[in-house]
Amino acid sequence: MIQYLKLARKQDHRQVWSLAWPMILSNITVPLLGLVDTAVIGHLPDPKYLGAVAVGAMIFSILYWSFGFLRMGTTGLTAQALGNNDYNQSRLLLAQSLVLAGGIGLIIVIFQYPLIETALTLVGAESAVTTEARLYSNIRVFGAPAVLANYALLGWFLGNQNTRIPLLLLLVTNLLNMLLDLIAVYGLGMQAEGVALATVISEYASLILGTVLMLRMLAKQAGTTPWEQLKSVSGYYHLINVNRYLFVRTLVLLLTLAFFTSQGAQQGTTILSANAVLLNFFLIISNGLDGFAHAAEALSGKFYGAKDNKGFHRIISATLSWSLITALLFTLLFWLGGEFIISLLTNITAVRLAAAEYLPWIIFLPLIAVWSFLTDGIFVGTTQVKAMQNTMLISVFAVYAPVWYLSLPLGNNGLWLAFLSLFVARGVTGGYVFLKEFKQPLE
Repeated sequence: MIQYLKLARKQDHRQVWSLAWPMILSNITVPLLGLVDTAVIGHLPDPKYLGAVAVGAMIFSILYWSFGFLRMGTTGLTAQALGNNDYNQSRLLLAQSLVLAGGIGLIIVIFQYPLIETALTLVGAESAVTTEARLYSNIRVFGAPAVLANYALLGWFLGNQNTRIPLLLLLVTNLLNMLLDLIAVYGLGMQAEGVALATVISEYASLILGTVLMLRMLAKQAGTTPWEQLKSVSGYYHLINVNRYLFVRTLVLLLTLAFFTSQGAQQGTTILSANAVLLNFFLIISNGLDGFAHAAEALSGKFYGAKDNKGFHRIISATLSWSLITALLFTLLFWLGGEFIISLLTNITAVRLAAAEYLPWIIFLPLIAVWSFLTDGIFVGTTQVKAMQNTMLISVFAVYAPVWYLSLPLGNNGLWLAFLSLFVARGVTGGYVFLKEFKQPLE
């Protein structure tokens, strides 16, 4: 491994950082938004509001990110088109992804009632929490077309190795969301529904800004959009073929996270709320490491499309180095300041004590999860999407589920043990595929 890390040159590290730092900064706003949501709701007198936002946000994370292929699939294919200097294909991929996003978003809005009620039933939270979560969900669902269209736009920007625009989009919209949260809850006296309304407004603001920036970028880019192919159903085959594996992979992952939340809910509102607080730490981890994973997506896809094997592995070497450093820094941060962060998120004594009890699981998570984030980035960039699906299925059904079942007597500790085991399995299976599929030049 030491030999592999030495492959990267100074210019490779610079290239990775030129793409990673805007995404790291923009990604940081995502957990910060979650932290603000949690902090605003977590300081209301009744923990049911915190539980409701946790349940509602989980439902829409699953629902929306089930279609995360609109971001990931667009990134990988666009990056490969860039490596081939095929700008017509890049434009076509953007248009096709936006068409799919709009259609899926409208279907979600139309069928919102059965989707929301089924999800709330499956979670099985206490009645007071479920009532508030329903109010939250009935508002959040109207953001579906905007959210999915934003996925397509972000994927296209990243595939074109433009991370400055995603930085601007996420900074502006998430800061707007935070401001609207405060106004809705403290200014207008709203609870969970106020947080939902703030989020929907911000999602449409992001779409408007993203569309303007997309049009400006297209005006400066070579190529023309092949509109006739956009009208052809067969023209969507390649995009759909790639995305179907990403859909299954992402849906299984999100259902696993939903299962985690549901199992916490069955242990009572205090455990549900404590786990919701700790999952904000996971959001910080995932969005920090995703900065380098996004760089791996764009750069590995470009070198893969250009058939430059040595350049491909130099970029992976550089990305791996910085991912490991970042994971170590997260572990140190949570070890030294984890309880302080918890105290910022909620002043409900029972929730704070419960979150502190299970904090050690989060401290070790960055060093365990870093491998799966990086391999996922590589697989997205090279469109090794079937491998992504299969490694996820193996990790969930052969490792996560048995560990959870055998750890039931441990209560919430067993739940967290299963959660960490999922990332161990993803790292091992993803590493196996990488070593098998990509010839490594070590000269």
